[in-house]
Amino acid sequence: MSIPATPTETGAACPSVATLSDVQYREAVHAALSRIERQVDRWLEDDVVDIDSARTGNMLTLSLPDRSQLIVNAQPPLQELWLAARRGGFHFKMDTAGVWRDSRSGQEFFALLSECASEQSRVPLSF
Repeated sequence: MSIPATPTETGAACPSVATLSDVQYREAVHAALSRIERQVDRWLEDDVVDIDSARTGNMLTLSLPDRSQLIVNAQPPLQELWLAARRGGFHFKMDTAGVWRDSRSGQEFFALLSECASEQSRVPLSF
């Protein structure tokens, strides 16, 4: 597994990291996890893909048809959102525009989550 290049190494813009209060961080995490759960529910209702979701506190586990998992987990001390996938582990911080960005590549959280879910389910998915 190769380590993704940093935004500086790739020449990508490195957005400024937002300074959030604890309440703002908790609200942002809640919004992200709720968005994922709502989309998974829609896919189940529309018979797109059978993904089971289980939420325990600020951790959401998505179990895919091939028995692989995607895990999204809040890290309050660091004010990060983490994603564990077959592809690897990713740490996201919210930028000043209110977008969760990977701390290495600068990629947007939902775009990367969509890619990982699509790869692991073998169905094109978009969160």
